[in-house]
Amino acid sequence: MLTPPDLPQEAITQLLAGAYGLHGIRADFLPLGAEANSAAFRIDASDGAAYFLKLHRNGLDQSVVAVPAFLHHEKGIEAVMAPLPATGRKLSVRGDGFDWVLYPYFDGRNGFERALSDSQWVKLGAALGAIHRTELPESLSAALPRERYDHHWREGVRRYQRRFINDVKGDDIARRFLAFWEEHAEEIDNIVYRSEQLASILLERRPELVPCHADLHAGNVLVGDGNRLAIVGWNALMLAPKERDLMFIGGGGVGHAWNQPHEEALFLEGYGAKKEDVDAVALAYYRHERIVKSLLGFCDRMFDDTASAEDREESLRQMHGQFMPDDVVAIAHRSYDAIT
Repeated sequence: MLTPPDLPQEAITQLLAGAYGLHGIRADFLPLGAEANSAAFRIDASDGAAYFLKLHRNGLDQSVVAVPAFLHHEKGIEAVMAPLPATGRKLSVRGDGFDWVLYPYFDGRNGFERALSDSQWVKLGAALGAIHRTELPESLSAALPRERYDHHWREGVRRYQRRFINDVKGDDIARRFLAFWEEHAEEIDNIVYRSEQLASILLERRPELVPCHADLHAGNVLVGDGNRLAIVGWNALMLAPKERDLMFIGGGGVGHAWNQPHEEALFLEGYGAKKEDVDAVALAYYRHERIVKSLLGFCDRMFDDTASAEDREESLRQMHGQFMPDDVVAIAHRSYDAIT
């Protein structure tokens, strides 16, 4: 959310005191962007410690907190940000219409705002390699979604395409959104078609499935001083081919981030793989499918009567960014050309 939820300071104070034993707190809303159904706060407590509070409005899959906790505490993957336990060792609590998750506060910036050093690229690769090599307990893996290459995102975009043909009306933000969509309509058709084509190939191959973060863009990696970094934002966690995560490195990152060949080389050094070990078809598929999913999300928010003007403007801004030179659409085209 870019605007604070309707939640009194007193409610935050009471819940954090009862569930986490924190007192004398100050809660500052953090306008962190892409998720319309979540909100974030910095919490400063009387003991001098700082915390990061994440609120989820539409329910929380417990895998989102349980798997990072397992990776951090049981497998020793330091770069994975794990939630702090509440009363009764619970990793989240429910209150005031939200699921609350509390983390240590990481003093740093995200990967859009601060470049990773060479050593941090190697460290990120090593962390992701360890995650992908982890064999999760059945109790955790059974609860995770598995990659099925299904039609959900593609069909969602096609529904909007049919709707737009019928001359959808709206306010100024919607009109600007629709004008941009019409300008790129042919390219959007092409992206959706290629995503479907590549999915059919992978359905026949059935690549190995591993634990994947599945949303490893620069905004979900926090960069600190020295060699410190933290992988956050585990809401999309799933079992999928390793390329589900690798697509972000060297060409799949939004906002012109993480698109440099030397960064990819350092990352793969830490990961323990060579470029030829990466399935080019899977990489191209995920770069296309990621765009399709983003387009559907932009449409959903744009025509959501409950979304704020700020959130809708942000969706429009992000959609524009996707089609900038050398951003994700151009990179997806190059990934496709490399296999044809």
